Amino acid sequence: MTVAPDRATLLSFDSFSNSVDVINTEKETQSGAFGLGGSTTSMIALSTGYAYAAVPSVPFTAGASPGAVVVMNYLTGGIAAIIGVPNAQTVVASPDETQLLVFGGDPQLTHALTVMSPLLVNTGSQVTTTVTGFDSPVFAVFSADSSTAYVLNCGAQCLGTQASVQTLDMATLTVGAPIPVNGATVAFLSGSTLYVAGKGTPTGPLCASIASAAATQAQYCGTLDLVDLTTLQDPYYNNPASEIAITDGYHNRIDLSNNGQLFVGSYGCTNIGNVGNPQGEVRGCLSIFNTTNGTVVIPPDNGDVTGLQSFTTRDVEYVAEGGTLRVYDTLIDALLENSINPTGTITTTGKIIDVKAIDFF
Repeated sequence: MTVAPDRATLLSFDSFSNSVDVINTEKETQSGAFGLGGSTTSMIALSTGYAYAAVPSVPFTAGASPGAVVVMNYLTGGIAAIIGVPNAQTVVASPDETQLLVFGGDPQLTHALTVMSPLLVNTGSQVTTTVTGFDSPVFAVFSADSSTAYVLNCGAQCLGTQASVQTLDMATLTVGAPIPVNGATVAFLSGSTLYVAGKGTPTGPLCASIASAAATQAQYCGTLDLVDLTTLQDPYYNNPASEIAITDGYHNRIDLSNNGQLFVGSYGCTNIGNVGNPQGEVRGCLSIFNTTNGTVVIPPDNGDVTGLQSFTTRDVEYVAEGGTLRVYDTLIDALLENSINPTGTITTTGKIIDVKAIDFF
């Protein structure tokens, strides 16, 4: 799901019909739908009234690799444009909404990403620009003023060479030197610290090789790096004594609570034990990093993490994990269990895939 900046509209992808439902959040009613022609795992809604979905399977040009960004007008309805981007997987918007970064690219050009100018769609001007010089880029985080994008290179985890972070000057499209990290598929920017999660190789490092890894039956772990953007250095890189171990899998969910608890989620991780029958270690795809004291909690749960939502006015984090909606107390990094919700779980019908805040934060 994705929410428009004014929070009056929510877009929800339906994997059964490969369509996007438009929800009026004030009336809590459906106001329309768009057929995408393929599946998406990444879309963004802008305040302009347009939304952008990366659809890797959409055929665009005969003889070329499939993939496109589908542009939807969620206010008036209809597909506004289809912009060809081979194997488009992920789309990220700058805070000022003037530029989009599209990741995926041609499988033969894994060193490139696409810069898209959403305001130029249907104007007859060039809408996309290919920028090279990366190492299997998969995601980016923008500075608050939109001037710089911090691009995550997946590296060897995605059949490239080395996981790293590279700056991209959005005015000149100049690419900075790589800052090596242990793994890089998702990141969160807080102040001058960029929190970067990944596993660096197809398997990830051995848990036993990382000093901070608690005793676990899991063979492989992921890592969390803290990149100082004032010095462009990562003191955690390739240093087993200081590396921060988290669960393995492909990390693509990250969120910071209002009291400094960093929630990192992945899919395809090593699940240990059974949350329904907790005999010994129970482990899933969620890690919680305390940014104050540097400790990591691996909650006793199983399953892929597919949604995270924090609040600025409450010490809680909503987590969609294993198809279930959990509520964590971020003061203790454990499930919020009380007389109203004794298990810390919100019971619903069906499998929970995502969670978004609409009316309050």
